[in-house]
Amino acid sequence: MKQLKIGIQVLIIIAVLIHFTVKDYCYASAIIFYAFPLPIIILLVAFSIIIIKKWRKISILCLLVLSVIWYFKSYVSNHEHTSKNGLEIVVWNAGHNQSFQDAFLENNQIPDVLVLIECNLKSIQKTQNTYPNYYFHLSEEEIGIFSKTPLKIISEITSETNSTVLKFATNNIIFYAVDLTAEIFNSRKEELQFVYSNIEYHNNSVVLGDFNTPLESIYFENFKRNYNHAFSVKGKGFKETWFWNLPLLSLDHIWVSHNLKINKTDKISTWKSDHSMLRTFISRPTIRK
Repeated sequence: MKQLKIGIQVLIIIAVLIHFTVKDYCYASAIIFYAFPLPIIILLVAFSIIIIKKWRKISILCLLVLSVIWYFKSYVSNHEHTSKNGLEIVVWNAGHNQSFQDAFLENNQIPDVLVLIECNLKSIQKTQNTYPNYYFHLSEEEIGIFSKTPLKIISEITSETNSTVLKFATNNIIFYAVDLTAEIFNSRKEELQFVYSNIEYHNNSVVLGDFNTPLESIYFENFKRNYNHAFSVKGKGFKETWFWNLPLLSLDHIWVSHNLKINKTDKISTWKSDHSMLRTFISRPTIRK
């Protein structure tokens, strides 16, 4: 029991130090950083309060401080002056069991553009037969694309680690649909560099998908410099999109180029997938709903 108490204390200290300093800078720190997000650290501290009496007051103070920090870092409230005008874009990692039709139902309407990660042929064929006047595409790596207007597939690039960037155009906007490997032992630095190296246009573009990388990662610097994070700009609620409606990690993102206006962003919680759905509305002078 004594060893367990010491082990928990050491783990908490290491996890806290990594979270607020080096984050996922190196391989060793990255594993701890991803495995122990702030909500998990807070639970560990709460558990330590129960089993360790000696440092209980300090642990309670630590619990309160970490909880406040987590809330203000994770909760976004930027829904003032928002509207559902403009181009409606939805992204969802629905797993292999959900279809475009399921996505429409979760969204409560048919969006202008929908990116469905982990899509399958049966799913797309079923919806395609129901909506023959719309446009669909299924990539080799099972990224499904839906658009109300004509759709042009430009390229699909897959890395050696099975991460994919699918480039397509519709509504005079370039989209980059992203599905990065969930393998925790793969460097997020290399994965995000792979994505960014395949982005050719920083204007009139949207980068969206399952990045399997939390927003706090230090390797999102290029994205933060050249794009706006849709939920951070016009969202409301906890920005984390995983796991099963629990706000553990923000793995799914929509990045919008600076020359496009973000009108509103929503996170739609669902029990049909371990990932929440993201929806944003963007506009510019040439876009008409």
